[in-house]
Amino acid sequence: MGFDYAMVGINLIAGGHATGRNENKAPTLHGSHSESDPCRVRKIIACDRGRCPRLLNLSPSGIVSQYAFNDKLLSLTARRKTSCFYRLCLILIFLTLPVEARAHDPGLSAIDLRLEEGRLTAHLTFARSDIEAVLPLDTDTDGRTTTAEFDAALPALEALASDALEVRFDEKRVAPSEATVRYDESDAVHFHLNFTREGGTTRLSLRSAILTGLAPGHRQYLSLWDARGELAAARMLDAHNALFQLSLTETDASAIKPTTFGQFFVLGIEHILTGYDHLVFLLGLLLVGNSFPTVAKIITSFTLAHSVTLTLAALDVVHMPASVVEPLIAISIVYVGLENVFHRDLKRRWLLAFVFGLAHGFGFAAVLRELAIGANGDGAAIVPLLSFNLGVEVGQAAIAAVFLPLIWKLRKHPSFVNRYVPACSLLIALAGGYWLIERTLLQ
Repeated sequence: MGFDYAMVGINLIAGGHATGRNENKAPTLHGSHSESDPCRVRKIIACDRGRCPRLLNLSPSGIVSQYAFNDKLLSLTARRKTSCFYRLCLILIFLTLPVEARAHDPGLSAIDLRLEEGRLTAHLTFARSDIEAVLPLDTDTDGRTTTAEFDAALPALEALASDALEVRFDEKRVAPSEATVRYDESDAVHFHLNFTREGGTTRLSLRSAILTGLAPGHRQYLSLWDARGELAAARMLDAHNALFQLSLTETDASAIKPTTFGQFFVLGIEHILTGYDHLVFLLGLLLVGNSFPTVAKIITSFTLAHSVTLTLAALDVVHMPASVVEPLIAISIVYVGLENVFHRDLKRRWLLAFVFGLAHGFGFAAVLRELAIGANGDGAAIVPLLSFNLGVEVGQAAIAAVFLPLIWKLRKHPSFVNRYVPACSLLIALAGGYWLIERTLLQ
C-alpha cells in the first residue's frame, strides 16, 4: 500500500461509550469528536510507510481504528495476489515441461515412387514404433526387435506391405507384382513394392491404405521421380487426405510445389512447438536474459548454429547417429539449467547457444531424414529444407515473443530473480537429466 501512516490520530472514546450507548459508532479521526466529551483520549501511532499500523494503548473498550483495520486487510490481499501471480506464471512456464518428450515427430514416414517405362517402384520407410501400431514386432517387450522376432513377423509384414498402397493406372487397380520387407540398424522398417504399368497409360492414382491403421495424425511425405531422375511431384499425405493423383502426360508440377512449401512450413512450426526438449533448452536460455540486445544475440547464435547442421544433415553431407545426438541435446539442457543457477554471466551465453545449437540442428534434421528429404543429393530438397527451417524459426520467434515480456516483467521483482529463476533452472536441469538417462541407460 502507498498510504503513509507516519502520524495517525485516533480518538478512543471511553466513559459513556463504554456502557454501550455508542458501541455501534465507528471511531472518529481528528476534528470529528464531540467537544462535550470529557473522557476523550487521543492516541498517536507511528508506523513505517507501506506497513500495517501497529495499534498501541487500546482503550478498555477494545475499539480499533476501522481505517487501520481495513488497510491491513488490503495489504494482505495485495501480497497474496502478488504471490498467486508468481505461481500462476510458473505454472504457465512449466506446463511446457512434460516428462515424456521426444526430439522429433513420431508420426512421420516416407513414400518414394519411381516411375519408369513399364513399371512403378514404391519404397516406403517407417519407424519401427509406427509399424508396431499395426503389427507387434517386439514380442518380448524389451525395447528392441531381434532378428528372430523380425523373421517370425516377416510373413505378416509382407502381407501388410502388399496392402499398403492402392495403385491405379487409368482407374484400373494394379496389385504389386513383388513385395519385400527389410529392417535395418537404424530401427526403420522398409517396404519395397513393384507395380506393372501397361503402355499408353495417362493417369496415376495412388491411395495410402496403411494410413488408416497407423497412429492418429501420422503423415507421409510422398515424392514421385520420373525416368530421368527428376522430381515430378510431391505431396504430404495423412489419413484424411490419403489420395494422390497425377496426369502422366504433364511434366509441370508447379501446382503441387507451393502446397509442399506450405506443408513443410507448417511441419516446421509443429516440430518446434511439440519438440519439448528444444523448448526447454530455449526457455533455459531466455530465463536469465535481462535485455533485448542480449537475448537477440543468444537467439541469433542458436538459429545460425542449428540452421547449419540442419542443412548439412538433411542433405546427407554430415551424418551423426541419433544415439549421439539425442543424449547431446539432453546434456545441453542440463548444462544450461545448472549454469543459470551457479553462473549467471551472460557475456558468453551466445557462444554456449551456438555450440549446443549445432546438436539441436541434427535433432531437427531427423524429421527430414525420416521423410527421405535430400537422400538423392539433388536440388529437390531445397524447397522442403528452406520451408521447414523457416517454420522452425517462426515457431521459435513466437515462443520468444510470448515468454520474453513475461520474464522481463517478472525480473523487476527481486524475489523472482533470487528465488524463482534458480528454482525454474533446477527443474530444467532435472528434466534434462531425465532425458539423458532415458536416452542412454534406458535405451
